[in-house]
Amino acid sequence: MARHIPNPSTGGTTHQPPLGPPPAPPAGAPGRPGAAAFWLVGTVLVLLMLSSSVPSALYVLYQDRWDLSSGMITVVFALYAVTVLAGLLVFGSLSDTLGRRPVLAAGLLLAIASMGLFAAAQGPVWLLAARAVQGLAVGLATGAMGAALLELAPRSRPALGAQVNSAGPTVGIGLGGIGAGLLVQYAPAPTSLSYLLLIGAFALCLAGVVRMPESAPGAVRSGGFRLTPHRIHVPAPARRRFAVLVLTIIAVWSVGGFYLSLGPHLALSLLESTNYLAGGATVALLAGAATAAQLLLGRTEALRTAVLGLLGLLTGLGLVLLSLGLGSAAVFLAATAVLGSGWGAAFLGSFRALSGFADPSHRGELTAAVYVFAYLAMSVPAVLAGLFTNLHGLHRTSVGFMAAVAGVCALALLVTVRLAARTRAEAERGTA
Repeated sequence: MARHIPNPSTGGTTHQPPLGPPPAPPAGAPGRPGAAAFWLVGTVLVLLMLSSSVPSALYVLYQDRWDLSSGMITVVFALYAVTVLAGLLVFGSLSDTLGRRPVLAAGLLLAIASMGLFAAAQGPVWLLAARAVQGLAVGLATGAMGAALLELAPRSRPALGAQVNSAGPTVGIGLGGIGAGLLVQYAPAPTSLSYLLLIGAFALCLAGVVRMPESAPGAVRSGGFRLTPHRIHVPAPARRRFAVLVLTIIAVWSVGGFYLSLGPHLALSLLESTNYLAGGATVALLAGAATAAQLLLGRTEALRTAVLGLLGLLTGLGLVLLSLGLGSAAVFLAATAVLGSGWGAAFLGSFRALSGFADPSHRGELTAAVYVFAYLAMSVPAVLAGLFTNLHGLHRTSVGFMAAVAGVCALALLVTVRLAARTRAEAERGTA
């Protein structure tokens, strides 16, 4: 039966497939995994996102140690996003046929390899190699994680799967920024300790994933291992709404890409500080505010959440521009908090609405499609910002970047408000 949705969760007034957990497995299929499997997958999601933000706290140190330009830093960052995209495009739906467990295990093995490369890095070539392997690991695992969380969500809290899907990245990014900043500033071996700790954490998760029951309803359970990745596509009935909501995804992750690549450098410049913790704390502030907004709005209707988030993004971007004009570190930090809350709410609302578009056998595919746009938005603008920084300086580039993203947010807000009004009208006609 169609129902109104909200995601990472339920809620909305849109006639779409229900977002709740999949039907009980048929006779002979493995039973529904318990809460332990759900939280294990959630932990993997947080750790993968945490590991992706750790290098951001170290970029300033890498720049000083190896004399790297801002352009080179954004290339290193963008290579990660590009390889995530490659993994999503080639393997995004793989877990729908092979199962969530083997795909997650392969992603964790690649993540361990990438952490080893980071820990041993002796120059920019090592960083590029490490980021490429890390991106492939995240791209491979993303579709499987997103789908598994929707399938494993407790029956009493079906919205929890989508909520963890949207909050996991912000929690991980925030913990990675502040944790790496602390270790870099105050612990020994600043360019390796964070990665060595993550190797241990990933190894523990891998041991749990290997023992985790399978949750994919259509996974291959016999006949050998078959590599048959599918083309990622959006279900035809959902394409119009997908096109509207993906504008919000693009705005959200353009901001995330800028902060993860050049944000720490900009913060240290405004703060006139050389403390690496300050750079990592800026990323953590953005992600922490995003997580708080997601928790606060977890039960709010999906499209309303997206609209509130876009309003927050526009306000935050305006405050960032004000802080750059004034040269004020205090205003910049306040702007980052406001921007983060808008970021979290906008991603929560858009993902919640999008997550109900696919039937259970294509959940991994649709999740991958969402993240294809997310990582494109993270990588392309960040690389352009890095190149313009080399030509025009960090301050002027930041002003132009924030103004451009504000334009995308304004357009996304306009079309999302129209979608919400049309959805509400359809729902009222349907109940008349």
